[in-house]
Amino acid sequence: MWMKLNGLMVIAAAWMLSSFVPEPAHAGCSDFAGPGVDWRQCNKQRQDISNTDLTGAIIRQSSFNRAQMTGSTLDGVEANRTSFIEAQMQGVTFADARMRDADFSRADLTNAVFMGTNLRGARFQSAILRGANFTGATTDDADFFQADLTGATWVDGNRICGEGSIGTCR
Repeated sequence: MWMKLNGLMVIAAAWMLSSFVPEPAHAGCSDFAGPGVDWRQCNKQRQDISNTDLTGAIIRQSSFNRAQMTGSTLDGVEANRTSFIEAQMQGVTFADARMRDADFSRADLTNAVFMGTNLRGARFQSAILRGANFTGATTDDADFFQADLTGATWVDGNRICGEGSIGTCR
């Protein structure tokens, strides 16, 4: 009887102690913008985060629809299934980012840099990609329907899309 009671006391004590052990801290949607921020599944629609360094941030499954992000650095971000619909993103860099199934429909990505970025299944429908750099990017199954690719550097790093390159690099 004593051993059974003693065992229950040990279990109860362990349970009580475990309830006081703090869980690891996770960044939240209200955290300040900065390198490595964890904004997964956050709503950042219509926010102004222009000229911000988000290098290495985790922003997967988040919404940046209609956000102002001009001049920001998003190198190495994890942004799979993130939405940037109608965002202003002129001069943004996404070097070596993971952006599978991201949606850039109707976004202004003039002079954006996607060097080495995984863009598998990404949507660029009616996006402005004038002067963008796709050198080394993976664009398998990406949708460029009605996207303006004039002056963009294509994935091989050699071909520059000519004037009137709408939907495909010519």
